[in-house]
Amino acid sequence: MTESATDLLLEHMKTMGPMVVAFSGGVDSTYLAKVATQALGRDEVLCVTASSASMAASEASEASLLAKELDLNHLIVETHELEDPRYSANNSDRCAWCKTHLMDALEPLAQERDASVILGVNVDDLGDHRPGQKVAQDRGARFPLVEMGLDKSSIRQASKLLGLPTADKPASPCLASRLPYGTPVTLSSLSAVERAEAGIRALGFEELRVRHHGDVALVEVPPSDVERATVAREAIVAVCRDAGFLFCALDLEGLGSGRLNRVLG
Repeated sequence: MTESATDLLLEHMKTMGPMVVAFSGGVDSTYLAKVATQALGRDEVLCVTASSASMAASEASEASLLAKELDLNHLIVETHELEDPRYSANNSDRCAWCKTHLMDALEPLAQERDASVILGVNVDDLGDHRPGQKVAQDRGARFPLVEMGLDKSSIRQASKLLGLPTADKPASPCLASRLPYGTPVTLSSLSAVERAEAGIRALGFEELRVRHHGDVALVEVPPSDVERATVAREAIVAVCRDAGFLFCALDLEGLGSGRLNRVLG
């Protein structure tokens, strides 16, 4: 990965015209928003954060602060996917309904500006079960990072070269991704996950997931942190109990993205 990759992306985005960028404050969307703003100018790029119960409050706050730090043209909109029974049922198509609500929020903004809707999807995302991507693409959203063949590693390296504070930021998918398919998504379950993860993060575990299995919190940390987590087990159990779980377990396999998609075969 060299600086020329960002240069190529800059040139590519200059040809795309005004944009509305879905901005979560994660690695991909931050890189995309920064390069788009460099390519087209601040007035031509609207970066939109969709805030809802499925997004940890800390993530929404960080996105807003990051947008100010990078001088992005930023807007926060509320989405209400949790009120949609197709989403809250939490079947394997949950992400499709999430993206439906996201596009419902972004499309009017794009139409007002005669702009394209842009999402920070990278080529690594194409290999997992992501039905939301098809919904967004079918509705006209574009994925410039995919169009330029950029994977997560390349984007992290490019972000470092640009001095972006998100270059090494751990992935942070929506809170609903912690619930096994078929387990209804409710405000209380999302809150329990959010509180447990915030508490464990305060213990010094930067990257983690708390999977919601009813009364059981299944804690995932990177394999390199499993031993440290066992030493801190009493504190972790206390955090999970305070969050509303009756039991707490540590996944000895370690943190893995898309773990709950295994049931889909």
